[in-house]
Amino acid sequence: MAGEGEQELAAFVALHGAALRASRVPTQYWESLSRKLRGEIFDAGDYFGIMQVEEVDEEEEVDEEMEEQFKKKPNPGNGPCFKVIVTNENGLQASNPNSVFLIDHAWTYRAEHARHQLRQVPALLHRMANLMGIPFHGEVPDEGTIEQVLQEMWKYNQTYQLSQGTAEEKVPVWYIMDEFGSRIQHSDQPSFAAAPLFYMPQEIAYTVLWPLRDLETGDEVTRDYAYGEMDRLIRKCVLLPWVPTEMLDVSCSTPEPPDEHYQAILAENKEKLPVAINPPVYAKDKVFKVFTDIQQVLNNLTHPRFVFTDDEGEADILYNFSHFKDYRKLSEERPAVMVNQFPCENLLTVKDCLASIARRAGGPDGPRWLPRTFNLQTELPQFISCFQQRDRRGEDNHWICKPWNLARSLDTHITNNLNSIIRHRESSPKVVCKYIEEPVLFEREDVGPVKFDVRYVVLLRSARPLRLYSYDVFWLRFSNRAFSLDDLDDYEKHFTVMNYAPGVTLKQVHCEDFIPLFEKQYPEYPWTTVQASIFKAFAELFQVATSKPAPLGICDYPSSRAIYAIDLMLKWDTSRDGKRIMQPQILEVNFNPDCDRACKYHPTFFNDVFSTLFLDETDNCHVTRIV
Repeated sequence: MAGEGEQELAAFVALHGAALRASRVPTQYWESLSRKLRGEIFDAGDYFGIMQVEEVDEEEEVDEEMEEQFKKKPNPGNGPCFKVIVTNENGLQASNPNSVFLIDHAWTYRAEHARHQLRQVPALLHRMANLMGIPFHGEVPDEGTIEQVLQEMWKYNQTYQLSQGTAEEKVPVWYIMDEFGSRIQHSDQPSFAAAPLFYMPQEIAYTVLWPLRDLETGDEVTRDYAYGEMDRLIRKCVLLPWVPTEMLDVSCSTPEPPDEHYQAILAENKEKLPVAINPPVYAKDKVFKVFTDIQQVLNNLTHPRFVFTDDEGEADILYNFSHFKDYRKLSEERPAVMVNQFPCENLLTVKDCLASIARRAGGPDGPRWLPRTFNLQTELPQFISCFQQRDRRGEDNHWICKPWNLARSLDTHITNNLNSIIRHRESSPKVVCKYIEEPVLFEREDVGPVKFDVRYVVLLRSARPLRLYSYDVFWLRFSNRAFSLDDLDDYEKHFTVMNYAPGVTLKQVHCEDFIPLFEKQYPEYPWTTVQASIFKAFAELFQVATSKPAPLGICDYPSSRAIYAIDLMLKWDTSRDGKRIMQPQILEVNFNPDCDRACKYHPTFFNDVFSTLFLDETDNCHVTRIV
């Protein structure tokens, strides 16, 4: 039997050892944990109990120390205060290998599905309201109670992320522990640690709880809600959902990060910068061999001066879908080979980097063409101060949380709930941007005034000197419901990316049809004027992105060329002379964008792109030089 137990433990460790080590679960508990998971043994009730703590009556006389302790009560929610205590008469020894416990999860969901599940899943709303101390006595879910749960749940939420699967499957999962787990209070000197574990044989997540010291009967079970965070100011920020505090004394100014920040990004990306080379010179009639793994290029590039090759070693042009890393080797061994990427272009295409370099154009608050943006990993105190200052001034406080490096609006959330934004920081690296509360809308006959965004394809021929072109066709995406600053989790009202959502209407209007419709709706704003302001923003962006040497800016490698898609919206703003203007707002810059629609409606698209980038021939190529 011992041999069988060892095999089971070895199999358990092979599957879960990395996760357990990352969560710092001591190895002495692994065998017992494996056994409890296999047998679904929830034995916490043999050792712990939930105790309701009586609220202090304000009219009762209490000493100052007790009053201070009461004020600092970190219990989540509005209802009665609970705490978990050790009830086992023998207490609990940390050295006992059985002193590890499983906590079940009462609710597991993705944030965008929360409202729907509270409406539809029987008894879920009742249980959540009960757990959070929200009065709810009806049988039928009511919107008021649902809204309260959606506000309060950020005090209870925990999160994990699957490391395997599609982009959709990797979107963070949120969960609320059962009544026992949710009653465990915060302490800066916790008696226990807790961590989620995804148990692969059952494909179920549990929370693992283990003691950090010996406890006696009656001792409280606590955990650190800001576990692992050592910086005092950041701890204060992270704990704000449970311990409200004002951060108004913190400056909300966000200057550009120091040079070391960019050096660290380069090292993390494992990108090797090229050596200096002379710009290659090619024969005027040269036919270039193209190596590519992009099907749209293979299907649509028909220009006679480009032929495809399956041999990467003989290619003149590498046109890759995935990110190229070793520019040093390429520059040393094959300097004449052109590549469809620039070293350090992530400064444009990753959202936190985009916000950082944009401050070169607009100072600590950023330029007018970029929504006010904070990096939640490095600028959390500044963001909280900004949020609280805006709140105090009565200004709009809707924000949009976005992952640094995901597209298609995945894991993107609009909210005016500060607790929600602070907690979203735990799931994956994110920026938070001021949500455009007054966008320029487009009147759709079928639904009314909706949000829309515009995608321009830009072609970067060289970084120094800066040569930037825009493709003459732009693409439009529309929301499906009339815009209003409510129902923030209504995807079809607040988002425009509809081509990846199953069963959702995709409104398509060609740019040639859009312009007269737009000018009819806004006769004082001819599209040529709007587009001039858009191109001015693009020019400023690429000027600051190339203004410093790599890794502080895009590297001016002479054999690099690139195509990017820039997504933008228009918002109503006031010019310095008091006029109402349409101000472009750059939302993101995409590397290697999906060009399916471009190829479908404009068969010469890749011929135009390749002629502009690799032949320096722009006549009849449907491009406009911006810089």
